[in-house]
Amino acid sequence: MISDFIYKYYIDPIRYGEAYTIVDTLTYAAILIVSVYLVYRWLKGTGIAINSDFVLATIPFVILGGLLRVVEDTGMIGSDIKFLLITPLIFFTIFGFTILSLVTARILERAEVFSSFLIPYRMAGVLLSIIAAGLLVWWGITETQLDFVVFFTILAMATVTTALTYAALRYLLKWEYVKNPLYILLIFGHLLDASATSYGIDIHPIRYVEQHVVGGALIDWAGTAFAMYPLKLAVLIPGIYILEMYRRENGESGLWYLLLLAMIVVGMAPGLRGMMRMVLHV
Repeated sequence: MISDFIYKYYIDPIRYGEAYTIVDTLTYAAILIVSVYLVYRWLKGTGIAINSDFVLATIPFVILGGLLRVVEDTGMIGSDIKFLLITPLIFFTIFGFTILSLVTARILERAEVFSSFLIPYRMAGVLLSIIAAGLLVWWGITETQLDFVVFFTILAMATVTTALTYAALRYLLKWEYVKNPLYILLIFGHLLDASATSYGIDIHPIRYVEQHVVGGALIDWAGTAFAMYPLKLAVLIPGIYILEMYRRENGESGLWYLLLLAMIVVGMAPGLRGMMRMVLHV
């Protein structure tokens, strides 16, 4: 029955916090691809320039997504609203915040309150992220703990591996284009995810688990979560190369920027979530 299939692969995993399967993973990947294209068409129709400044102004909303996911992890929300903060529904929630902020920012720009819509757009993302971070800090102080050793250790792991990867790509492979801040941000976001996963499964006293299909299978095979580093690099390096070849053929089009942003999102948001969960021990 179709209803049984939907409950098994889409509704029950959200309701009970189950691990991802190959079915829902491929489904969400397809939705992401279609969503990127639809957003591209909408932004292009509104006349909004999709460029480096736009992507960087959107990053606070990526951070917001990671933080709000941890808000749900803490259990501080007891009502069914919490399901809006669980993957994949949280993507629609953050998308709603982002679009509302973007439309409001455009209105303020046209009213000449701000010289550019990017200013209030970025401010909205930063403000919402600060509020979400404040909630988590409050929860850590009053309910669990704030483990700053975990915070700085994972950040250090991500920073060092990003620096090593950057050096290898730029000076060994001679990829001068990786000095683009967006490529560096892409590398950092995914290696933050790898660092959080590695620390959480192999080092953290709670011993977290990997919920994604490919990552979980690789960790089981390798016997260590540090296998996430080569997995990430195996995807990142060809991904950056393909993105750059696309850019050289088509220029820095809006679609190129949105594809790059989508790749940053799928690495940075879960990486931030994983790190903050371990900081709070939830």
